[in-house]
Amino acid sequence: MHAIRVASAALLGVTALTFTAPAARAVVMDNDVTSFGFSVVPSTIAAGGQVTLRVDGCNDDTRVSSGVFDPVTVPKGHSSATAKVDWDAKPGAAYRVTFTCGGESGHTDLTIAVGRPSDPTHYPLPVQRGVHAGEGGSVAGFDLKEIGLGAALTAGSLAVAYRFSRRRPSDDNA
Repeated sequence: MHAIRVASAALLGVTALTFTAPAARAVVMDNDVTSFGFSVVPSTIAAGGQVTLRVDGCNDDTRVSSGVFDPVTVPKGHSSATAKVDWDAKPGAAYRVTFTCGGESGHTDLTIAVGRPSDPTHYPLPVQRGVHAGEGGSVAGFDLKEIGLGAALTAGSLAVAYRFSRRRPSDDNA
């Protein structure tokens, strides 16, 4: 009888921990899936700025093109290259950046930040408004309300599990 209680309490605890774990998220934009990884860092930049074009898992030269910078080639065996964004890029616009490795192509967007300096020789580039850099409303990607709720559920399930594991057979009749 005691083993059943302990097993039930353990199952309850594991279930509570499962529900408090964050759900895995996968974002696939435009069903654009490739066998190699790619990214533009930063994904939002002021006109005239420099971006890093990253490639992972490509066993060939990677050609990167966009309407906002000159074509760039990331040589085989390298993981990144840089490109300078054109000064005449339209603020607030999103430009498609296409990565081509072998016969495969994938794309992502590069957004041009609103606001640019009147003097193109001035660096770093001031931005009038902050760039979109994540979902916001959280601390380091964690929502404090969710953390608190998860901690409360976990503590409650552990307390119930402990209570059930310490019950004596005489407690069943009461």
